[in-house]
Amino acid sequence: MDFRFNEEQEELRAMAQSFLEENSGSEQVRKAMESELGYDADTWNQVGAELGWTSVHIPEEYGGLGLGYVELVALMEMMGGSLLCAPFFSSVCLGANALLVAGSEEQKQEYLPGIAEGTTRATFAYCGESGNWDPSTVEVTAAVSGDGYMLSGVSSFVVDGHSADLVIVAARAEGSTSSEGLSLFVVSGDAAGLQRKALPTVDQTRRLAELNFKNVTVPATARLGDEGAASAAIARTLDLAAIALAAEQVGGAQRCLDMSVAYANERVQFGRAIGSFQAIKHKCADLMVKVESARSAAYYAACAVAEGNDAEINTVAPLAKAYCSDAYFQSAADCIQIHGGVGFTWEYDVHLYFKRAKSTESLLGDASYHREQLAQRIDL
Repeated sequence: MDFRFNEEQEELRAMAQSFLEENSGSEQVRKAMESELGYDADTWNQVGAELGWTSVHIPEEYGGLGLGYVELVALMEMMGGSLLCAPFFSSVCLGANALLVAGSEEQKQEYLPGIAEGTTRATFAYCGESGNWDPSTVEVTAAVSGDGYMLSGVSSFVVDGHSADLVIVAARAEGSTSSEGLSLFVVSGDAAGLQRKALPTVDQTRRLAELNFKNVTVPATARLGDEGAASAAIARTLDLAAIALAAEQVGGAQRCLDMSVAYANERVQFGRAIGSFQAIKHKCADLMVKVESARSAAYYAACAVAEGNDAEINTVAPLAKAYCSDAYFQSAADCIQIHGGVGFTWEYDVHLYFKRAKSTESLLGDASYHREQLAQRIDL
């Protein structure tokens, strides 16, 4: 498998890097994360309407560019390196993927063009208040009500759930357990009975919300796929999102390595740059090995998706998420150690990456959870 980007992909990465350097620097990130939305609306409009990033892997028949998952992963890596504050992951990697995996032709035609244009912000509501990503933790229930369904219950830790225009929620039939009886429903963000509350989080660069469905009624056409048979679609959606998130973690880990090397070369102690000391050299060398290994895992997983290798996606998705989670957190932690006492001060950006590393480690399940998933899928 050739991991080298082609000319068009390299051009996409270069364009992304240039845009993010100008629009997602330290000052812009800090301003965005303190805003009510958690992102800058003008920057988001450029990402979607002008650059077309929100349409990168959406097929052309639904208003997208129809490129592929390798291009999406390339963008996610760049965004992770700059801590872009935007509802991109929630809309494109969660919402759009859920529609592509589980939606009917009519539903794709109805919802995907808006996501592709960046005018519709979507998200995926799945886990309950426990914060676990196992299917048994789905707490929202769906009961037949007239010609449609009534949704009740709480879904928590929903990425950008406080501002999403469209929520794709996993709900279970009353009395069902584990992965049985699960269905997916498309719900408008302003639906009657839906209460949304932004949650306080360690990572201010990515907003999470609690969604309380209080007898929210939706028509039968809001259901994605067959009733009670969404388990496989949910698993595939989460696998695709995990691969994209792994790529974002690679970008963050690379940035931590870059900051570590830069600081080690400029910080002088005992009359010489600390980067000349063997202990710092070894730490940076170990970080480089971790980052490159994580990059290989994320790229390989993206190639598996691009080639449509379902069996391989089943194993490489949890592998990539587990390894990249560990690599990012270790990179961020070591970056703070190399910076010393100033590493966790507000003036430096290191602590922002450390917090993002911790939040993405837990998002979609931590490394231990994904290793267990991998073990189960290969029958260990």
